[in-house]
Amino acid sequence: QVQLVESGGGVVQTGGSLRLSCAASGLTFSAYAVAWFRQAPGKEREFVVANRRSGDPIYYADSVKGRFTFSRDNAKNTVYLQMNSLQPEDSAVYYCAAKRGIILSSIRNQLQYDYWGQGTQVTISS
Repeated sequence: QVQLVESGGGVVQTGGSLRLSCAASGLTFSAYAVAWFRQAPGKEREFVVANRRSGDPIYYADSVKGRFTFSRDNAKNTVYLQMNSLQPEDSAVYYCAAKRGIILSSIRNQLQYDYWGQGTQVTISS
């Protein structure tokens, strides 16, 4: 049984930082494309970042480029999202997702991902 479990969300002030984690069981992250998406209240879920595998390029949404950093720890079967310079518009539920064998052109498409975590709430206070 595959499980993705996010953690690390919380409430921080504008300009602060958080590091989200997504730990996998039942699959090996190193063999999967992994992405983070987010959904704010009343809005559609949107792409944040994705990576096909360690060593491959990391693709960021323009809105987070330069502020967010994606990383993997294959030994821990965990991926991370370091979020710096947080703004109120970054407030959302953040989800990690995984897909084996994703086509590069589809890497930002949430419909392509097979496995999802339950999400972790990030709230930025102004």
